[in-house]
Amino acid sequence: MEWLDPLALARWQFGLTTLYHFLFVPLTLGMSLIVAVFQTVWYRTGDVRWLHITRFFGKIFLINFAMGVVTGIVQEFQFGMNWSAYSRFVGDVFGAPLAFEGLLAFFLEATFIGLWIFGWDKLPRLAHLASIWMASIGATLSAYFIIAANAFMQNPVGYQMSAEGHRAELVDFWALLTNPVALAAFPHTIFAGWMFAAMIVVAISAWHLSRGRNTDMMRKTLRFGLWSTVVSFVLVAIVGDQLSLVMVATQPMKMAAAEATFNTVCGADASFSIFTLGTPDGTSELFSIRVPFLLSLLSTHSLDGCVEGINDLNTLYSQQLFPQFADQVDGNFAPVLWVTYWAFRWMIALGGITALVCVAGLWVTRKKATRPVAPWMWRVAIWAAPLPMLASLVGWVFTEMGRQPWIVFGLMLTEDGVSPSVPGWSVLISLVAFTLVYASLAVVEFGLIKKYAQKGPDPLPDPDAERDDSIENTPTTVY
Repeated sequence: MEWLDPLALARWQFGLTTLYHFLFVPLTLGMSLIVAVFQTVWYRTGDVRWLHITRFFGKIFLINFAMGVVTGIVQEFQFGMNWSAYSRFVGDVFGAPLAFEGLLAFFLEATFIGLWIFGWDKLPRLAHLASIWMASIGATLSAYFIIAANAFMQNPVGYQMSAEGHRAELVDFWALLTNPVALAAFPHTIFAGWMFAAMIVVAISAWHLSRGRNTDMMRKTLRFGLWSTVVSFVLVAIVGDQLSLVMVATQPMKMAAAEATFNTVCGADASFSIFTLGTPDGTSELFSIRVPFLLSLLSTHSLDGCVEGINDLNTLYSQQLFPQFADQVDGNFAPVLWVTYWAFRWMIALGGITALVCVAGLWVTRKKATRPVAPWMWRVAIWAAPLPMLASLVGWVFTEMGRQPWIVFGLMLTEDGVSPSVPGWSVLISLVAFTLVYASLAVVEFGLIKKYAQKGPDPLPDPDAERDDSIENTPTTVY
């Protein structure tokens, strides 16, 4: 039965569990840095308000970190469960950065998070501050090793084929770590994480300010979150531009699919469509809103540059680069066009809308503002919090779906990577089980974060406590 197709079910399972796990990744990356910054301000100023802010957002960070660990473990199980053929083929290469992630980066992150949690009244302030910074560095390193592993799937480097030709073998670990795709995707992912975490700070601050609660502290965190979101968006856009250049150089089919460009175009004809209606094969365009030269500019940094089309790339791949795979894909190496086309646009649009909300927020909350913030403005700030997360999710959909039909570009098709001996009903059972468990975890995660977010930071004890430079006055019970 088609609905018991092991390949389709395995792809659905990995896609759903990956996207669910990625709900926690950007918030962990961003919130670890934000908490470290807040604690640094407290360390430098002695202002007890920043201590309460640090403790408050530290709870949000820890809840999210714990859930991220639980969901991340399942990811690696699937390589043996549903993708054993892929694991055998690429395990020698793929396993190296994952081992560094687990044995080095995650161990570093988890160790210093433990020191941070239990060291409030046991470590000197500087050592305790260093622990949260080390935890943030560990989280960032963890992200890099995982992105380096994924980058091999996008652009295989640092390997050679075994003598029998059945698997890839790692020969240059440094080349694997300095893969151009990894170097471009890493800052893009990190800055996106900062952006999402900053918007969580904005939303929580707006919720309290709209109710007149903890106004002194929440005004500080609101402005910090608004500025951090805008700066992060600018950084995301800058490194995203570099990522698009790398994508054109390594995976031109992905860029062609992002614009649904069937024939090679140059100059003014290489326009970027904001919205297009047409036939699936690209032979007829019914309606389109286009920006001339923009696709050429994004792809080549030149107004007269050329962007290869899907039809020309299919010919190149089938006849010259990958003729051994042409029959398996019926000569069509393009991904699902409507997915890549709209995911690319929603990624950009959601990030842009978030930045506009924050620019407006900076304007209406400026010191010289003559009118109070309207209630509906607070609601916009609160409900805008998920937008950068959704942008990251559709960005990963674009990254992974745009690589299809390859599981490792140019080396292995996705259909060849699935476990040959696992029946569809087995995958279906685990898919349903994971979905139910993850749905339960989502309720727990959201409930815990909502509970602590609405509770807010501990109230200041008295006006004289606004500045506190003594170690002895540090609270002994924090979590």
